[in-house]
Amino acid sequence: MSSNQNRIPLDNWSRVEGSALPLGATWFASEQAYNFSIYSKNATSVSLLLYQEPDFTVPAKVYRFSFPTNKTSRVWHMLVPAAEIGEARYYAYKLDGPFNPVTGDRFDDIKILLDPYARRIFLPPDFSRRAACAPGPNDGKAPLGILPDRTFAAAKPQTGVQRHTHDLVIYELHVRNFTRHSSCKLDDRTRGTYAGVGAMVPYLKELGVTAVELMPVHQCDLQEGSHWGYMPLGFFAPHHLYAENADAHAAPAEFREMVEALHRAGIEVILDVVYNHTTEGDRSGPTYSFRGIDNSTYYALDHNDLSQYVNFSACGNDLRNAHPLVRKLVFDSLHYWATEIGIDGFRFDLASIFMRDSSGSLNYHDPAIIAEITGYFAKNVRLIAEPWQGEPGSGYVLGRSFPGLGWQQWNGKFRDDLRGFVKGDNGLVSAVMTRLYGSTDLFPDDLANASRPSQSVNFVTCHDGMCLNDLVSYTNDSQGSWNCGWEGDSDVPEDVIALRKRQVKNFFALLMLANGTPMFRAGDEFMNTQCGDPNPYRRDDETVWLDWRRLELNRDIFRFFKQMIAFRKCHPSIGRSGFWRDQVHWYGVTGQPDLSHDSHTLAFFLSGSQVGDDDLYVMINAFWQNLDFVVQEGTAEEWLRVIDTSRSAPEDISEPERRESLSSIRYKVAARSVVVLMRSRSDKVKPQGDV
Repeated sequence: MSSNQNRIPLDNWSRVEGSALPLGATWFASEQAYNFSIYSKNATSVSLLLYQEPDFTVPAKVYRFSFPTNKTSRVWHMLVPAAEIGEARYYAYKLDGPFNPVTGDRFDDIKILLDPYARRIFLPPDFSRRAACAPGPNDGKAPLGILPDRTFAAAKPQTGVQRHTHDLVIYELHVRNFTRHSSCKLDDRTRGTYAGVGAMVPYLKELGVTAVELMPVHQCDLQEGSHWGYMPLGFFAPHHLYAENADAHAAPAEFREMVEALHRAGIEVILDVVYNHTTEGDRSGPTYSFRGIDNSTYYALDHNDLSQYVNFSACGNDLRNAHPLVRKLVFDSLHYWATEIGIDGFRFDLASIFMRDSSGSLNYHDPAIIAEITGYFAKNVRLIAEPWQGEPGSGYVLGRSFPGLGWQQWNGKFRDDLRGFVKGDNGLVSAVMTRLYGSTDLFPDDLANASRPSQSVNFVTCHDGMCLNDLVSYTNDSQGSWNCGWEGDSDVPEDVIALRKRQVKNFFALLMLANGTPMFRAGDEFMNTQCGDPNPYRRDDETVWLDWRRLELNRDIFRFFKQMIAFRKCHPSIGRSGFWRDQVHWYGVTGQPDLSHDSHTLAFFLSGSQVGDDDLYVMINAFWQNLDFVVQEGTAEEWLRVIDTSRSAPEDISEPERRESLSSIRYKVAARSVVVLMRSRSDKVKPQGDV
């Protein structure tokens, strides 16, 4: 169901002329009419086109907006009675105005243009990106908006689940890739869809994750070539390909059903959103919507040559987020997804582009769009920044430099330092201490800044770059990966397989033992592979679809992930509201930590006293030889061994009834392994949240 319906009656003027707000196509049940509203600063004429199946080439109705009756300020608007529309279900626009790239105008009165506010987008059978790129008409080949439903079944405002705290574990997934593979035990109609994600909720519950972060789901252009979804066509419509039978009409309802299924399981839903560029690309790209409606308003143009697009996104264009109309578009889109669909959070792709002012410079203090998003959404919606941009150079603003008050941020430094350390690179012990502590070099906990460790979204893998299996199976210097002595997945010796599994467990153990917000990518829990490809963004095949046969092949790794997540959730002393401060004591193999260039070892004691939790003692040996660590706190019999990544399942992470106390304060930590000890406290308090 499309819910852009309005129960507030129109005033007498708007009943005749239409209303400038809300933007988009809105059904007014009180008037039994549709209101159409579109912003264009420099258009000289606007026509509304209505289409009726099966003819998507010749409109069934054409309405020409009249000035001054149908224009208020820079918004063109019209009210059309349902009785006139008949069986038409689709709509688009044609706009005329100057075509003068030198001044930033690119109107073309023969192109069919999509409403930027369309909540459902239909791609007709003859849809063609090439026709939108080339001179001449693209009738019958352009994306169309689907009219809102007339039958009013108002969706109550959606509310998310209670926000997770110490038990927050984010699971990044691609809707189609998650269940598309034939090994996923779902029917053909459901695999690769929103319903497919909903059907996998029991699996997600068993794994223990408490939030899913969906890679972009906004409607995309299938012919652009990018499969990941980072080239949006619109910002309100869910991508039709992920609906059952690829039905654009049903996509919003099916998406909402998926969200509700996740919410019933206590799982937050976070959307990866791209409000920094569109699929229209540079000046050689297609004219689908924004370019033909108001190019100089929607896009940031080069001040020295208005015929050229600013391209900090490295995707052909940048949205002009410094303009109030574009900020309204972003705000309205976020509001729709949060309130009508029930989304719990947003991860903003290339968020540093939001900081670009009208001159193209970075505004580190008060960029309007970040302030507006923060002011309205931060109380109830999780805001996560990817604090860099696509174009190399300036724009990497990780940490305190990013001006979003209280925003969480993807911590690329955590990824890089952990990858290097676990692989065995030199000179990283001090950096790893900082990352495990919560990255106070980036998120300072002094009086002036008072950052929170949860602002650091810690990850070793994400959609960008290698998956965890490939990180230990292929050597790639740009990825910081090492193949453990054998390249690839064919004919791998048993000792290499064992080392790879140990390294996977090391990575995940350290991720779960770090203060901050942990995130990992779908499939890492059973060592899914992309055959070493770190950037398969154009592939929609078995290279990127999760191969669920590997779940059975690597049940021991799945068990370790499941138990490690449960361990973190049961110990709120790890992921705290504040930094560990004096609750952590850092050690080395036999005493103080060795911070020398050639050191590969670290240990720490984490007291649980402040939060009513057990005490933990962690020993990390990233060296390639066994080492005898000496526990620096308490007596041997006080400590139970919980985790030893060098051991095979089930002893790599022991069930409570199988945990053994130490017989000596000396513990042989095997080469390339992590050991976690636990000392119970009599004053332990059962943690709140989903455990």
